Amino acid sequence: MHPISNVEFMLLQMIEECHEASGYDIKKLVEQRGYREWANIGTTSIYTGLKKLSDKGWIASEESDEKSGKGPIPTRYTLTKAGMTKLRNEILDSLSSTRERDNRFDLGLAALPVIGKDKAIVALQKRLVFLREALKKIRQKYKLQGDVQLPLNVRALFLHSISMINNEEQFVFSLINELQEETEGNGQNH
Repeated sequence: MHPISNVEFMLLQMIEECHEASGYDIKKLVEQRGYREWANIGTTSIYTGLKKLSDKGWIASEESDEKSGKGPIPTRYTLTKAGMTKLRNEILDSLSSTRERDNRFDLGLAALPVIGKDKAIVALQKRLVFLREALKKIRQKYKLQGDVQLPLNVRALFLHSISMINNEEQFVFSLINELQEETEGNGQNH
């Protein structure tokens, strides 16, 4: 499995959502949605990311017939079949196993419609298992290192992580419930 950056992940999502998009279209979406905060993306990284995705065969490019303004004719990008497979796999992976407090999870959340509710629920249930395992390991380390006897600054690092994981676990549980209610309410599975 090829490693994929957050920028590439986000670009695949946006191209899929738009069905086809130019670098400029993507730049506008990044600004509108505040993706800079999640993916640390600027104009240069958009075009560098598009080149990398094209080189990997995950997107195809074609020059547009539409020209607006004085600039060059824009190149429009679409996902290839391999790109769609990669996007779906990345979404499932990001929802089920990225570390807590990881912005990649946020990118996965932004792309939920791509995989459908049933697959999202399964991935999020895996995430609950992942979070519970992470919590168990942190609590074990905390206890082994002295628990409440630790200096406040060290104790705070453990307690902050424990608190963050507990909160994320509650969030994921609520999200799963909401997705299940929507699925049952619609009487359909995607």
